[in-house]
Amino acid sequence: MLRLPEVRQVVLLGAHPDDIEIGAGGFLLTLAAANPAVRVHYVLCTGTPSRHAEAAAAAAAFLPGVTRTAALHTLPDGRLPGHWDEVKAILDDAAGYRPDLVLAPWAGDAHQDHRLLGELAPTAFRSALHLQYEIPKWDGDLGRPNVYVPLTGEIAAAKVAHLDACYASQRDRDWWTEETFRGLMRLRGIECRAPYAEAFHCSKVTLQLTP
Repeated sequence: MLRLPEVRQVVLLGAHPDDIEIGAGGFLLTLAAANPAVRVHYVLCTGTPSRHAEAAAAAAAFLPGVTRTAALHTLPDGRLPGHWDEVKAILDDAAGYRPDLVLAPWAGDAHQDHRLLGELAPTAFRSALHLQYEIPKWDGDLGRPNVYVPLTGEIAAAKVAHLDACYASQRDRDWWTEETFRGLMRLRGIECRAPYAEAFHCSKVTLQLTP
């Protein structure tokens, strides 16, 4: 069992601004409340200055009081597989933070940028628990996750509110609605007997049976 108060260092990986908060915003709010002493390194591979400013505001909203560092890169959106070397270097640099926990997109994601991060992250972070978050989209690529983080109604509401407040540039997208985000959290909550939840994919877990 992962005990949030015992997590010391976290690396958050996103291909684009808003990926991390869509996939794991409730987790981050829960982590910040449970362990304000945690240190978080926030990494994005793409983004314009205005989008990076949105991401910085989101990181502050979703991780209040938490010590944060950031690496915000400007590789071309939708073209990360063509910049494999640069992406691998970004992840290798982030691995220097020696995290206990890494959050990254799912390796089965239909978007090529998300998928590449999901595929490469386990090769860069070999000593950390690695959870891969899901992002709803037109492609209909949601899978069968195997790790759940139960969320209260208050946390679910805060996630939706922070997403809309921090990422104003995305409000004109037809899928960017409260129903989208709340609906997925409710579905994952049903699957783990909670009011709401976020779900993750995990391919490897080490059980420590001794103190």
